[in-house]
Amino acid sequence: MRRRLKRWKLGLVATLAVLLAMTVMPGLVQPGAAATTIDFVTPQWVTQHSRDGNLRILDVRINPLDYINGHIPGAVNMAETNFRGPNGRLPVQFWEQQKIESLFQEAGVNANSHVVIYSEGNNILGSTQVAYLLERASHSGRVSVLDGGFKGYKDAGMSVTKEFPQYERGNFRLKDNADIRVLLDQVRSIVSDRSSRITFIDPRPPALFAGEEDVFIRNGHIPGANNIPWPTFTIGEDNFHQLKALDDIRALLADREVTPNDDIIVTCSTGREASLQYVVLKHVLGYPKVRLYEGSWLEYSAQGDLPVATGRDPNA
Repeated sequence: MRRRLKRWKLGLVATLAVLLAMTVMPGLVQPGAAATTIDFVTPQWVTQHSRDGNLRILDVRINPLDYINGHIPGAVNMAETNFRGPNGRLPVQFWEQQKIESLFQEAGVNANSHVVIYSEGNNILGSTQVAYLLERASHSGRVSVLDGGFKGYKDAGMSVTKEFPQYERGNFRLKDNADIRVLLDQVRSIVSDRSSRITFIDPRPPALFAGEEDVFIRNGHIPGANNIPWPTFTIGEDNFHQLKALDDIRALLADREVTPNDDIIVTCSTGREASLQYVVLKHVLGYPKVRLYEGSWLEYSAQGDLPVATGRDPNA
C-alpha cells in the first residue's frame, strides 16, 4: 500500500512538473495548439508508405507542366506560390488565414494527415516554406519533406505517373501558432536593445547580404546578423534538395559559434530562404529556440528608422 502511494505521489510530481514547464518555458506549444513535427523522409520511405490512408503528398513545384509531365503517384500539385501574395503593405507575404486553410483543404489535407512535401532543385525552399506554414497553422499531423526532392526520387528508381489522384476536399482547420515567428515591432525592439542576445541568421547569398546588389529599397542586412547561405545545408549543385550529413551541418554551425543555447531568428529576403534553416535547426537538429521573421529584408529595408549594415560576413 505504501509503495503504491509512493508511486502515485511520484507520478503526481512528474505531471505537475510538466504542466509547470509548459506554463513558464518559452517556445513550448500552448494548451489547445498542436505540436507539429517536421522531418525529412527518403524516396524509399515514400514508396513503402504510398498506400497509407492518411498520407497526403503535395507536389509544390511552381510550373504545373512539370507536375503534368510526371509526379509521384498520389501527389497533388499545390504550387508554393499559391500561399503568398500582396497584403496591402508588402508584395510577397502569406495570405490571410482563411485562404491558407482553404488551400490546404482543396489539396485534400485532413486534420490528421501525414503531409509529405516535395519540389525539385533549389526549390527545396518551397518545400520547407510549406512545411513551416503547416506548423504555423498548428497542423496536428506529421509533416515531412522529401529528402532529395523529385530528382532524388527518380534517381532512386521509384515509380512516376501522369495520372491524377481522385480525392475528397480535406477537413484541415487552421489555428494560428504565433510563437514560431517574429513581427516587425519585435525585430525593432531587438535591434534597438544593445543588451539583446538574439542570434540573427541570414541565409541569403553573400553579395545580397553585403548590399552589393541593388535590389531592395535599402540594401544590406540586419546589424550583427550571421550570413550562413542556405545551400551550405545541402549537398550543393548535385542536388540542392538533399541535405548534407547532419554531422557536417553541426560542424558548420559549431564553426560559426551557433549553439543550441542560442535564441535564434532566421531572416532572409521574403521568408522563403529562411524556412530551410528554420526547419533543420528546430526540427531536425532539435535547437529549442528558433523563430522565423516572415517579413524579412523585404519589410525591414522599407523602414527608414531601422539601421542597415553592409559588407560581407568575414566568417562566412
